Amino acid sequence: MTAVEPRFDQVVHAPPRLQVCGLLAAVDTMEFAAVRDAVGVSDSVLSKHVKQLEDAGYVRVRKATIASRVRTSLSLTAEGRTAFGAHVAELKRITGG
Repeated sequence: MTAVEPRFDQVVHAPPRLQVCGLLAAVDTMEFAAVRDAVGVSDSVLSKHVKQLEDAGYVRVRKATIASRVRTSLSLTAEGRTAFGAHVAELKRITGG
């Protein structure tokens, strides 16, 4: 992994969005329900935060029908991975970590 320039990102910084990015950074894709449970918020709260990340180009939302049920999966885009990495680097810089 190449080093990223530390940069504070207001979109990523909100705690639920930071958690979502952290979860998605560790995987290629994750189901919406698994993210919701890990973050510990309701569907509507997670949807709001995911929409902000999606609007920023950081998260990709995919819907697929599996066994006649619509499943929503989330993944970080390349831009989202870069933004998250830069934000974490800036937090480490700020805290002397």
